[in-house]
Amino acid sequence: MWADIVDLRDFYGSPMGRLVRRLIARRLRAIWPSVAGRRVLGVGFAVPFLGLFQGEAERVVAVMPDGQGVVHWPEGAPGLVALSAEDALPFPDRSMDRLILMHCLEGSDQLRPFLRECWRVLADGGRLLVVVANRRGLWARAENAPFAHGRPYSMGQITRLLRDNLFVPLQTATALFVPPVWWRLFGTWATGIENLGARWFPTFAGVVVVEAEKQIYAAPFAGTPATARVKGLVRPAGNGVRNSASSAAGEHE
Repeated sequence: MWADIVDLRDFYGSPMGRLVRRLIARRLRAIWPSVAGRRVLGVGFAVPFLGLFQGEAERVVAVMPDGQGVVHWPEGAPGLVALSAEDALPFPDRSMDRLILMHCLEGSDQLRPFLRECWRVLADGGRLLVVVANRRGLWARAENAPFAHGRPYSMGQITRLLRDNLFVPLQTATALFVPPVWWRLFGTWATGIENLGARWFPTFAGVVVVEAEKQIYAAPFAGTPATARVKGLVRPAGNGVRNSASSAAGEHE
């Protein structure tokens, strides 16, 4: 079950969503302290975190799955977002150095084809960061947050899923130990709560984060297209676009 694109956008625009973005971004930046000269792709709803890498990476673009819908990004600039089927990412083989998967695997019903597409577009030696809701955390049960939508994972489940689809997990992390309620003081205490939770209570994190590397010595898999078709691109004036054939056609550039 995909989280609705408008709900995602509104959540990350709220005070609670801005706090969540800050806490997860802190963890992502610790894992990838530099992406200088790299090509970075965000898949799912990764745009709240892609600004971390703009101005440093060679390029930063995003893809949103057609089951979720699409919004314009970045604000006030030409669109860098494509609307795409999960099993047909609109990029050539080995064209990206870094992938971020966010609000993505929880909603996908085509996990194997989707992860094979990620493998295809990732350069040899490229890496991906997967951020998924932790099935044991409070955020996976919070109906006021997007982490309660779809399928949450344990750390063991997500690492096995990556291994089964030609990725080698390199390191793991946890984030989001503040409870899924908004209280102004959490903005002040959040860093301390995160440090305490990561050290003593990692099982109860809101999200688990895994960095993995493309397994380049695996045999090619059958049925993977050499190129993929773009279903839609977001024009600068776009707001929220629902998933439909007409909206996809209207946003195509």
